[in-house]
Amino acid sequence: TSVLPLFPSMSKDLSELMKEATKEVHEQAENTPFMKNFQKGQVSLHEFKLVTASLYFIYSALEEEIERNKDNPVYAPVHFPAELHRKASLEKDLEYFYGSNWREEIPCPEATQKYVERLHYVGKNHPELLVAHAYTRYLGDLSGGQVLKKIAQKALQLPSTGEGLAFFTFDGVSNATKFKQLYRSRMNALEMDLATKKRVLEEAKKAFLLNIQVFEALQELVSKGQENGYPMQPKAELRTRSVNKSHEHGPAPGKESERTNKRHTDMMPTTPLVRWILAIGFLATTVAVALFAM
Repeated sequence: TSVLPLFPSMSKDLSELMKEATKEVHEQAENTPFMKNFQKGQVSLHEFKLVTASLYFIYSALEEEIERNKDNPVYAPVHFPAELHRKASLEKDLEYFYGSNWREEIPCPEATQKYVERLHYVGKNHPELLVAHAYTRYLGDLSGGQVLKKIAQKALQLPSTGEGLAFFTFDGVSNATKFKQLYRSRMNALEMDLATKKRVLEEAKKAFLLNIQVFEALQELVSKGQENGYPMQPKAELRTRSVNKSHEHGPAPGKESERTNKRHTDMMPTTPLVRWILAIGFLATTVAVALFAM
């Protein structure tokens, strides 16, 4: 006899169950004042860089395990590397923000490493749970990406040509709504019994907890005024790189570039607490806006 009647909700599609399972954390993120800060365009360059660095480590691990299991029937139906994978995009962003030696510059907090280790553990031992991490990250980023891209572009005065925002750009997806429908239908068609469904839902919630721990670790870095173990100072490398590129074949930067630099400096908060609040705004908005659009 089937056990499904005892759990009527578990007879729903996996994508619907996933949305329900993460509803509480979605509401918490949606109602936080941090999200509203980011929506107002209040985000600083340092925190944006730190977030991008942690996302790089997370996606590197996730995509390594996805490729390991791309032919496994528990994941193969939702394998869309050309459309979804973010590692290469994050590499472009990090080179833009940190320079050519970005691999030596970016920090990996212990909490980020813990997230990475969980992804590797799941990929090697319980690949059926990968769908929870992939769905939570990819469809969230795809859903809220364009909104966040515009906000960050304006707040950080990033180039209109998209440098520093490759993470939010899904060139392989021409219609986000149709693609999400396709992804969910493939996901819902995955064969799994009731016990596996429950484990996938628990893993989705675990993914959110791991993200929260990463946010807390970034808070610690900021509160200590450190980046990669050294005191953080207002850096001009991003602005200099932008100005140099734009003037490679034109006039040298003058008063206008000085004014641009001043705007970047002026928009940066002066205290670690305020800077962290603004950074959390970015992170909370990523979760809330993205899940809302799932």
